[in-house]
Amino acid sequence: MGRDVSARVFSREDRRIYRDKVRRCLDVFARLLRESRFGFDQPLVGLEIELNIVDARAEPTMRNAEVLNAIAQPDWATELGQFNVEINIPPHSFSGDGPRHLEDLVRQRLNLAEQTAASVGGHLVMIGILPTLKEDDVREGTLSANPRYRLLNEQIFAARGEDLHLEIDGVERLDTYADSITPEAACTSVQLHLQVTPEDFPAHWNAAQVIAGAQVAVGANSPYLFGKELWRETRISLFEQATDTRPAELKAQGVRPRVWFGERWITSVFDLFEENVRYFPALLPICEDEDPVEVVDRGETPELAELTLHNGTVYRWNRPVYAVVDGRPHLRVENRVLPAGPTVIDAVANAAFYYGLMRVLPYAERPIWTQMPFAVAADNLFTAARYGLDARIYWPDLGEVPAAELVLRRLLPLAYEGLDLWRVDPVVRDRLLGVIEGRCLAGVNGASWQAATAESYAGLGRGEALRRMTLDYVERMHGNEPVHTWDRPG
Repeated sequence: MGRDVSARVFSREDRRIYRDKVRRCLDVFARLLRESRFGFDQPLVGLEIELNIVDARAEPTMRNAEVLNAIAQPDWATELGQFNVEINIPPHSFSGDGPRHLEDLVRQRLNLAEQTAASVGGHLVMIGILPTLKEDDVREGTLSANPRYRLLNEQIFAARGEDLHLEIDGVERLDTYADSITPEAACTSVQLHLQVTPEDFPAHWNAAQVIAGAQVAVGANSPYLFGKELWRETRISLFEQATDTRPAELKAQGVRPRVWFGERWITSVFDLFEENVRYFPALLPICEDEDPVEVVDRGETPELAELTLHNGTVYRWNRPVYAVVDGRPHLRVENRVLPAGPTVIDAVANAAFYYGLMRVLPYAERPIWTQMPFAVAADNLFTAARYGLDARIYWPDLGEVPAAELVLRRLLPLAYEGLDLWRVDPVVRDRLLGVIEGRCLAGVNGASWQAATAESYAGLGRGEALRRMTLDYVERMHGNEPVHTWDRPG
């Protein structure tokens, strides 16, 4: 969840002062790392889920303020578009029946929120990109009222100096322009958090980068945008383009995008924050009163507000997070590659697959990332986003193999081992990882189900086919049966 800010106009002096403050924060962050001040009692997990709001016809409705007022719970928040909301699940242990508790908690909160939203004419949908979304739904006038989003919109377009060019070649081709960042609101995701020590952070981040392609291949759920069938996980390409501060000339010069996979394996969490400061100008140069040097000299923990705000405007697919909890600094890896949905059990199964792998791969005697170039891991992500379960992904000792084969042969056994190390109840473990196995054996994930179901309605025309498919999707989403078991009506 992004930090709230006030509306304002930034001066050149604001930017200079902010740059100095961010660098001061970075120096203090390095000092905190050297002095080992970080808290860590046990590995904790948490997640955020972004959702769409639709009306009774499964078309987007701009009512997030009304829906949030009706829900009236602190763990719900606005997102970028007026047709978006977000729920934040607090950190907790993943051991024992933790995953089952997580599933129950999410289902209870979503069910209650759905009932409440329905009272104001809205319904919540967990899906990577809402298939019924039209270009007119993502304009500046449909940004949420939170000043943070208006400021981001202004600053990104001030940096670009021109409209956004959205161009995606997939099953079909999209080529259009946007005059605001609101197309980013089409991208709704599940974000998985894992608390780690500073010493263990590099291995965990590197491992998360390695498995990003496999995660997307099995979890893809975003095949449509503006009525066109594009990638299996179109969200990956759309998010990158919708927040791009670079005109074509800066892209040609090799300037890095703000939605970024990265360019190298790391040896310290400091590497990532230092890259942020070195490569990316401030979008929101807002300074707080805290002097981090004075705070740390007193033996207290600084918030490092400028550094964390800047980090929040660099959208890495695996992002480092610094936070202060009960007066102690904490570090988390925030995994951002997965779309929302299709069901709560699918989302928790995706989480179990990720957390299981993250309990094994970072501790391997010969780390997997030492056996493959960084660029290959990036290629795996984008290939998986384009083709989903039909992607061919590179893995050391196997070469390029079908994504489903990689998961079944190599990654699922590691995930089982990892959940055993978490001490997850075997019944819970088998149920969740069985969902991942079922998708691979059936060759079905959310994206392939959407495409096949829409095709069954093709005689009605594309727009009506997508609306009918979305209605079918919403009905099955509430049933909470894994997507690979869904039938295809029509």
